[in-house]
Formats: sequence, structure tokens, C-alpha cells
Amino acid sequence: MSRLFFHHIRQMIAALFAWPLLAFALSAPATAQTLIAVKERGNLLCGTYDNLPGFSTKNADGKWEGFDIDFCRAVAAAIFGNAEKVDFIKVDLEDRFPAVQSGKIDILSGGSTWTMAREGEFKLIFPATTYYDGQGFMVRRSTGLHSALELKGAKICVHEGTTSERNAANFFRSNSMKVELVIGNDTAELLKAYERGICTALTDDKSLLYSHRLRLSKPSDHVILPDVISKEPRGPAVRQSDDQWALIVQWVHFAMLNAEELGVSSKNIDQALRSDNPAIRRLVGIEGNLGEKIGLSTDWVVRILRAVGNYGETFDRNIGTRSKLGIARGINNLWSQGGIQYGPPL
Repeated sequence: MSRLFFHHIRQMIAALFAWPLLAFALSAPATAQTLIAVKERGNLLCGTYDNLPGFSTKNADGKWEGFDIDFCRAVAAAIFGNAEKVDFIKVDLEDRFPAVQSGKIDILSGGSTWTMAREGEFKLIFPATTYYDGQGFMVRRSTGLHSALELKGAKICVHEGTTSERNAANFFRSNSMKVELVIGNDTAELLKAYERGICTALTDDKSLLYSHRLRLSKPSDHVILPDVISKEPRGPAVRQSDDQWALIVQWVHFAMLNAEELGVSSKNIDQALRSDNPAIRRLVGIEGNLGEKIGLSTDWVVRILRAVGNYGETFDRNIGTRSKLGIARGINNLWSQGGIQYGPPL
């Protein structure tokens, strides 16, 4: 056999050994960058909005609370076993996505609509929809209005550069209605303009309208119309190129949904740890090592439930009908209860 033949054989063998190394090298940057950084830092950096009662705000003691706040605490609990190992960083509408992209925050929690444009432009991933929403309108009860289709000729307050601005323009155009959009870049100023009567209506995601209403001097004087003019799937956003981190954020939400569906809550977690139900045993980590497969401990769901409870508990406590916001579960109910919230099985 010629030397050339042996040379080709050696090249082929070298290539066979090189491929696994190359595959590992290509996949390594997208495995655990964020999780490693969070663990080394010792806390989670959660970007959130300020002054959204029920979703993200500071209470009288200066402690952050709300539906979106609890989600970040759930992620921290899953990682550290301690829901307090999270720093909340206030972001504005203008800098929220760059804050994720630049690494200033590890996760942007809630308040933002999942769109293809945002994922493409800012290199983000929205791993899950924690709240299915839609855009609506708030008006004074004294107007006697019952539908957005009665707003012809009205002035509508809307936040500049948001999906709300585009949705409102499209809605009125498609219904051949002439209105004047009063555009502002500060929510507080828009609320003042609306309350002073400069605008007949304020438009935003309906969940946010419930929150904005609590900031008015007489909340009961204002009603939220039944119209829903858009799809607004709200949820956490993370950077692209870190599949493991996206999976962790995604499955924190799904685990909270599965816990509610299985009837496991913060109140009965000790009982669940003694359950004979295979699905519950997998959920709480008695069987299998599902958490370890994504970089967490086997009891990661137990940690979440002890810290913030299941999905239904966080919803009811912060924004549900028994809270100050009084939002009905509606489509955010479990799929088995007539809603569309659905956690894939563990």
C-alpha cells in the first residue's frame, strides 16, 4: 500500500475523533452561560417595571411585590432554594429589551408582549406566556359608553412606541372611525391627562388598565370596556444563545401550572412529598432526576412551591378576584377549567 493511502487513513481517523470535539465546542457557548453567571454572582438580576399595582410595585415597606415579581422569585427559588436571592432592577419601556440584550439583567419579567419582531430585532426569546392578555380601553363611568365602537371622534391616550399605539391606530382605521391619538412617552403623564379629561379613553393591555385604575384618585369612577382588540401574550424574556437558561425559565412556569393541575400547593407540599401518585412524585422530585437534566436540583419544584406557591396561588394573591385588581382568571385558567394555560407534562 502506498504512503498516500496511509496518509488518507490517518486523516480520516483524525477527523472521526475531531467531530465530537467540534460538536462540543459549537454547543458549549449555548449551554449554561447565564446559570453559571447567576450562581457565581449569588443572585438573579430581574428587570421589571415600577408602579404597576398587582404586577410589580413596592409596598409600604419598600419590598417588591406582584405577579411578575413572584415569577422572578420562583426562578431564584428553583436555582438557590431561596426566593430572596434576586435583585430587582427597574427598567423603562425604552430600555427594557436592550437591558436583556446587554446582560444588565438576566430576565425581563412580564409586562411585555411576545412578538416575532422583538425576538428578531433584540435577539430575545420569550420562553413562556405567563399571562394571556389583550388590549382594551378604560373610560369614565359617567360617559355611559359600553363599547370601543362608540369612541368615534374621541381623544385616546396611548403610550408612544408600543404595540398599543399601533393596535389602536389599526383598530380605528379598520372600523372607519376617526379618533385623535394623544401620544405620550410616560405612563404617569398619560394617566394625568386621562384623569384631567384631556382624553376620553386610555388604551393599554387590559391587565395594565386594571393596574392603572388603582392609581387614579377615584378608581370606582372608571370602567374597563369589554372590547379586546389584540392578542397580547405577556411573559418573561431572556437572551438568545443560551438554551439551558431559556429552558429553566420556561419550565418554572410549566411546573407551577402542573402543580396547580395536580392540586399541589404551598399549603399541602409536605403531603405531596408522601404521595403515591407517579405524576406528583415526578413533580416533587421523589422519582426521576428531571431537575438535574436542566441544571437544577431534584427538589426544584418543591423550592418554588414553598416560596411562592403554584400558578393559581400567585394569580389569586396578586391580581385575582380577591385582590385589589379583581381580574377574573378567564383564559388564564387551566385548560382543564376552560382556559388556555397549559403546562406540558414533566
